[in-house]
Amino acid sequence: MTTETKIDTGTEELLCVIRDRVAIITLNRPEARNAFSDTLTPALRNMIKACGENPEVGALLLTGAGTAFCAGGNVKGMGANRDKTKLAMSHDERVADLQERQRLLTGALVAVRKPTIAALPGAAVGAGLALALACDIRISAQSAFLSTGYLKVGLSGDYGIAWLLTRLVGTSRARELMFTCDRVDAARCEAIGLVNRVVPDDRLQAEAFALAKSIAEGPTIAIRYMKDNLDEALMFDFATARDHEAERMIRTQVTADHKEAVQAFIEKRKPVFKGK
Repeated sequence: MTTETKIDTGTEELLCVIRDRVAIITLNRPEARNAFSDTLTPALRNMIKACGENPEVGALLLTGAGTAFCAGGNVKGMGANRDKTKLAMSHDERVADLQERQRLLTGALVAVRKPTIAALPGAAVGAGLALALACDIRISAQSAFLSTGYLKVGLSGDYGIAWLLTRLVGTSRARELMFTCDRVDAARCEAIGLVNRVVPDDRLQAEAFALAKSIAEGPTIAIRYMKDNLDEALMFDFATARDHEAERMIRTQVTADHKEAVQAFIEKRKPVFKGK
């Protein structure tokens, strides 16, 4: 039986429901292609943190309303049109402000110890692309496209996009995508590893949720340790990463979920995990 709980995000620009242990977080500014705003972005930061810490949530699914995922920053609010308070900041204050906003958005998303999935109904551009790349898995509609976007507005990039791109597609491809600002269609995104799979537009939300639900039903302790192992594969040498894997493997062997999985295998039934 499906259960659904609506979460108050504080704004209609961001929607959130928890359905079958999946937190579905929807950027809801379709008229602006779900571009970030001074209302949407703080709410999104709060929801990522709250859902990441909620024991009733097994996976996070990020998506956008309408025909876009997220167009990134509000271009009309850039340059001389920026908020007067920020224009009055010193250089160091502006750097510190952006660093903090990045830490609380893509930084927090990468730090979530639960699986995170981005369902892309359409464009993911600039910081919106960084948001998608910060998720563990990306599922794209056939009509969607991705673009780094920064070149067109004379900016160098933020929210960790260079780091995220390089680790997903390699140094040469990441440089190409940043320097050319090409509009990359869904088929090529899948071919070069920017997205995990491409599905028909009308199947996107159903298939993304089905994947998220399947993962959310899994053994949460083991999945958390899997994320730790996978993250460390990018940071440590083989021997160190291998030793840390061994530590976590022994920890999972004494969990109730592991015992339940073994018993379910013997009894030829589906295991019921409780995160213990």
